[in-house]
Amino acid sequence: MKVSLLGVGLLALASTIGFAQAAPAPMQRPAATINQRMENQQARIGGGIRTGRINARQGARLERREARIQRADYRMRAHNHGRLNHRERVRLNHRLNHSSRAIYRARHNRARQ
Repeated sequence: MKVSLLGVGLLALASTIGFAQAAPAPMQRPAATINQRMENQQARIGGGIRTGRINARQGARLERREARIQRADYRMRAHNHGRLNHRERVRLNHRLNHSSRAIYRARHNRARQ
């Protein structure tokens, strides 16, 4: 009797550990693609101009910056049959991060530091 209870206990413990390991990982929000980020930033600039938080001069500067990033993206993709390698993706994300910060500052009237 003691042996069978011990066996059942070990079996229950093993199955519990097995189920715990097989549990799915929590859902993570997928990272935005380069194209999605560029579209979002264009919308942020447009919204800032529409609401008057970004004046025409700031808007033009931000639009030129975004256009340069889009041209760089186009050139990088043209060299690799429409795909970006890891280094190119990192470089574009870095530029998009700086651009996003500039949009934020323009919309919130923060001076450059």
